[in-house]
Amino acid sequence: MRIRIDFAYDGTDFHGWALQPGLRTVQGELQAALARALRVEEAWVTVAGRTDTGVHARGQVCHLDVDPEVLVASAGRSPESPVDALTRRLNGILPADVRVRRSSEAPAYFDARFSAIWRRYQYRVADATACYDPLRRHEVLHWQRPLDLDVMNAAAADLTGLRDFTTFCKAREGSTAIRDLRELRWEREPDGTATATVVADAFCHSMVRSLVGCLIAIGEGRRSLSWAKEQLAAQARSSAIHLASPRGLTLEEVGYPPDAELEARLLVTRNRRQADELD
Repeated sequence: MRIRIDFAYDGTDFHGWALQPGLRTVQGELQAALARALRVEEAWVTVAGRTDTGVHARGQVCHLDVDPEVLVASAGRSPESPVDALTRRLNGILPADVRVRRSSEAPAYFDARFSAIWRRYQYRVADATACYDPLRRHEVLHWQRPLDLDVMNAAAADLTGLRDFTTFCKAREGSTAIRDLRELRWEREPDGTATATVVADAFCHSMVRSLVGCLIAIGEGRRSLSWAKEQLAAQARSSAIHLASPRGLTLEEVGYPPDAELEARLLVTRNRRQADELD
């Protein structure tokens, strides 16, 4: 049976999501906890989106396949359902900076990565001393210069849509940088923190942090309003665009279609996007 796991983590002390020999990663901690909870030698998961070193998640999703008898046996004499018992056992094993919010049986065609239709990230910047909060220091970037969010939103409008984001991605062999950026906007939280909401069908490596770094440069006046549009059109990675710190970035939510549409979604997302899809 296929199990969906919704979970969250503080990425501060992790070397990202993906397994790396000799390093502490979220995948390593979760898979070790799953193997222990299920009483199996190994447990492998597929995640909705890999996060980099220091990046956080409130709404991360993964799935794994497990023999039903194994799941039932792992619950022991618990009065809870096997999947609820799994959630409880995992939270008793995992370190405090990783928490499972829920486990549930998923349809056979559910794939945490390929079934997703959008991902939503938020990036938080405290650009005034009045909104510096040491209790949020791991999730909010402290910035010493004020940002003009109106200018940043005007520049962001030039980046949305189905486009080639090569300029804003670290290249990976055999991959495409064509993405549908559905939302990119900045607003102030009640305490004055500047928060960017970024929604796309998917993201390439370092895309969100590159977009944020570009817009911060515009918002503090170092670059012109048209600079983001010019960089996008260049379709070439530029050292002029600095990656924003991972500290302020959080994966907030992953969206999926209704169960009846999961199989069709898999077929769509497994096909590589082609450049001629662009407007």
